[in-house]
Amino acid sequence: MAAKKDYYEILGITKGATEDEIKKSYRKLAMQYHPDRNPSKDAEEKFKEITEAYEVLSDPDKRQRYDQFGHQGMRAGQDFHQYQDINDIFSSVFGGMGGGSIFDDFFGGGQAQRQAGPQQGSDLQVRIALTLEEIATGVEKKIKLRHMKACDTCKGTGAKSGTGLQTCKTCGGSGQVRQVSRSMFGQMVNISVCPTCGGEGKTVREACPVCHGEGRVEGETVLKVNIPAGVAEGNYIPLRGQGNVGRRGGRAGNVIVVIEEEPHQFFHREGDNVIFDLVISIAEATLGAKIEVPTLTGQALLTIEPGTQPGTILRMRDKGIPHLNAHGKGDQLVRINVHIPTKTNAQEKELFKELAASANVAPKQPRNWQKDHSAKATSAA
Repeated sequence: MAAKKDYYEILGITKGATEDEIKKSYRKLAMQYHPDRNPSKDAEEKFKEITEAYEVLSDPDKRQRYDQFGHQGMRAGQDFHQYQDINDIFSSVFGGMGGGSIFDDFFGGGQAQRQAGPQQGSDLQVRIALTLEEIATGVEKKIKLRHMKACDTCKGTGAKSGTGLQTCKTCGGSGQVRQVSRSMFGQMVNISVCPTCGGEGKTVREACPVCHGEGRVEGETVLKVNIPAGVAEGNYIPLRGQGNVGRRGGRAGNVIVVIEEEPHQFFHREGDNVIFDLVISIAEATLGAKIEVPTLTGQALLTIEPGTQPGTILRMRDKGIPHLNAHGKGDQLVRINVHIPTKTNAQEKELFKELAASANVAPKQPRNWQKDHSAKATSAA
């Protein structure tokens, strides 16, 4: 198991860095490696790595123990969170920053408190399985999606025609309610989302008979998604504003299209290269041959040089997967295996015996180890 990198090194700062320098460095790296901005395969893991470093170094107590004891001084599950995905990072590290978009809050534009009004609908996740051929060329896919759409009858307001909305009587239109309590520590104020209007600040006078005041109904939509060449398992494409619409006029969430790779009959992918195992005969390995092999775009002629050894890897340049958002392609690597027959007839056996007697066919490795071993054993005795 590889040793963990130094947290200061991860953030590119010195051990004497101030809180502002730590936050500034993390902000820069988080923007660089956030998966929405960086489509590379390693971006999410890098994002988790820099966030773990930030979580420790931004806390004085954790930082002190880390400076004194290193990674051994950190308590997994207490000093840093075991992140599963980007949303997990946001909720763990930035969960106390207020309403709205946490990402907006950290990188500018967020507000400290949740604003009254219709709330955005939830995101949806869709998985699409692609063949290596589709990944090699890029492809357009259609998705049949069931999601919450704006109600046509009330135009998304949730109100029966002619009745409209009214200011929420519980929160007075603020979308929040305050509860004041007293304790031995003094007066405590708890602010929460209004249970009557759900934070919207308004309620319907008379509910729409179709959506029952929700302003949305379940429906079906067919979406097209253009998938670029070179994507990999786990990459995702966000379709902005195509998810569930919010209640009573709330903006729609997003659809997150997650890429999966289907197993291939012939190829195994490693990065942007594809590996193909080719089995040839002893005669083809010895004499050489020209053999048609499959590629991601059809058939291609491969030259086997005379004397090719088992385990040899032949490179077919630019026959692999295109680099995502970059020029060039990976290669197709053909791994040579030599078929050794397990059954031979009398004639074939005679031919092999004749070949075995040939100086060119016999292996060049000396086989006197038995003699040497016997001599050493006699000497030891």
